Amino acid sequence: MSIFSKLFGRNSETKHAGSVEDFTLLIRVYFQSVIAINLGITNINFIPDVANFKRTFKIVTQKGKLGVAEKSRSRKMLMQDYGLTENFFAEIDASVKKNCKNQQQVQPYMFLFQGFSNDLMMLMGNLMQWKFRIPGLFRKLLYALTEKTVHDIVTKTVWKKDEVHKTATGIRKCKERLGYSEQWMTEYVYHIVLLAKKEPKNKEDK
Repeated sequence: MSIFSKLFGRNSETKHAGSVEDFTLLIRVYFQSVIAINLGITNINFIPDVANFKRTFKIVTQKGKLGVAEKSRSRKMLMQDYGLTENFFAEIDASVKKNCKNQQQVQPYMFLFQGFSNDLMMLMGNLMQWKFRIPGLFRKLLYALTEKTVHDIVTKTVWKKDEVHKTATGIRKCKERLGYSEQWMTEYVYHIVLLAKKEPKNKEDK
């Protein structure tokens, strides 16, 4: 059963453990919780994913500070259910601290991250193609291929196709601004790909 089936109102035919949607939502909850703690945000409407998460799991506010309990709970779920490492969260903490020094910087930061994430996943799909269809049983191989492709995106300066060159250059610029490492990018992409493999295919996508 999807951990957010109640929140999204999924029926029994669409429930499944560990979806891309759940994973990315938990990531957003963690991001917003860190922002709330760092900036002392008290208006929960400013962090809508945290608000939904808080209501769904009936999380009590700790020490009268919004985001503390939510950060701890989302982090625990991401580590236990998806196997994320301590370093993954440490890099998010450092990135938010560096880029969100006041509330006016939050929205541009989240837009930048969303664009970075979208471009990264799109380019990874373009470059890996058939490699993404490797059976989920071969996790070590899939991780190694993901790691190599991320390294190419971050370090390779000459690409055959102009659109690939342009996208890779944009990703590197965003990476530097956000402050994420190759290891973080690899872990992020790998888990999304692994989860996508587990999701049921639409009948028309045979």
